[in-house]
Amino acid sequence: MSEGSISIVVPTYNEAALIRPLLLQLRERAPQAEIIVVDGESSDNTREQAAGLCDRMIVAKRSRGGQMNAGAAIASGDIFWFLHADTAVPVDCIQQISNVLRNREFVGGYFRIRVPSKRFVYRLSDSFAHYAGLLLRMRFGDHGFFCRSTVFEQIGGFPELPLMEDAEFFRNLRRHGRTAVISSRLISSPRRYEDIGPWRLTLTYGLIALLYFLRVPSPILARIYHKTCARRN
Repeated sequence: MSEGSISIVVPTYNEAALIRPLLLQLRERAPQAEIIVVDGESSDNTREQAAGLCDRMIVAKRSRGGQMNAGAAIASGDIFWFLHADTAVPVDCIQQISNVLRNREFVGGYFRIRVPSKRFVYRLSDSFAHYAGLLLRMRFGDHGFFCRSTVFEQIGGFPELPLMEDAEFFRNLRRHGRTAVISSRLISSPRRYEDIGPWRLTLTYGLIALLYFLRVPSPILARIYHKTCARRN
């Protein structure tokens, strides 16, 4: 691929309902990008839905950090962009990433997000949390991290953690240079909030972020998360 080329890595697990719409959108809005789907051994037909709409598809052990590392390992772009499957991207997303990284001071960055609902609780997640994240110098993977491939290698990729691998990656990224905030919004699905309960999940995320800031170990945070946010049946 040419200099400045972008590889998009999408980790999946049982995303049959969402992966095809995302990939169709990426083909329209990022036609020159390399798209890599890394499936975590889904039990549904995620891989069949993605077939023909991505450049590479591999299967890896289920682990978001590990899956993103596996995708990066086979990516050919100069820039890596990591996206969740339940995301919609801005029309000019590739141009905005390219514009940021023309400045060599920046090693990467992320987008702001928007949850498509008018309920107040979601403004805590996509607006208040943005400013709290700036204060705490913390960001999570639903913001669509992007970075130079050389910096990704220097960092060593995403750490293998049971939770907060994205926050730890972002912390490491910031140590290597400036990170940019793109004001255009990624649209993030509210599905998990609705499944677990918007207030319950929002408050749990806030608590875990605070405990992470206070350097509570990741295994403890994972236990809190799984105990508090077990899916409702």
